[in-house]
Amino acid sequence: MTLGLRILLSNDDGIHAPGLAVLEQIAATLSDDVWVVAPDFERSGASRALSLADPVRIHALGERRFSLLRGTPTDCVVVALRALMKDNPPDVVLAGVNRGANLADELTYSGTVAVATEAACMGIPSVALSQAFTRGKAVSWETAREHGPRVVRALLELPRVPGVFHNVNFPDVPPHQVRGVRAARQGAWGRIGVDVHGRTDARGFDYAWLAFSHETGTPGPDTDLAAVVDGWISVTPLHADITCHEALPALRERLARL
Repeated sequence: MTLGLRILLSNDDGIHAPGLAVLEQIAATLSDDVWVVAPDFERSGASRALSLADPVRIHALGERRFSLLRGTPTDCVVVALRALMKDNPPDVVLAGVNRGANLADELTYSGTVAVATEAACMGIPSVALSQAFTRGKAVSWETAREHGPRVVRALLELPRVPGVFHNVNFPDVPPHQVRGVRAARQGAWGRIGVDVHGRTDARGFDYAWLAFSHETGTPGPDTDLAAVVDGWISVTPLHADITCHEALPALRERLARL
């Protein structure tokens, strides 16, 4: 049974991404009124970037399906809420399903998480969904497809906290091997970095390709990283406030002496 909601979908992998097709299937179990506004090509790592110095063009692909030419994930949310859907805004925004996990201290890079962040900041409940996978192996989209609807339904039934959204990560296991769903705090990778891989093109010009590198380390038992590594679906409540509140008392005391 659908919930009668108006739902907006977006992502950072682009309008033709297989994960977006999975998200559309998840959304179809929740509503008959689903809109899609996504970048025209992959914008992974775009974070909350806005196209302030360049125009973005809206390409209509259907009655409720649009791509933004050269647009970022955050552009997509803003254009949807402030233009395409301004007279009848969505009840919820779903982002993803991202190809690859969005966990721990890499979250601020993620365009998928940025979609949910922007929606929450604009007053719309939102959920970011990502599917973990192993390089060189097929992505287990069926895991997100099978478990996504019940997880999203459960999150939509929670009391709403203004500015808060949920970050969901599905483990890299087949659907029947998922151990359950866990609430988890944001963890930390043992090591995370962005490596530069030098290349030379066919004309002899040098260029660089950037790529993440991770080491899991020993994640805390109550973290998103530990949950996904152990075969659980992790759900983490997030918000745009990145203040380190624990550091404020000492900072106030020190600055009071100036």
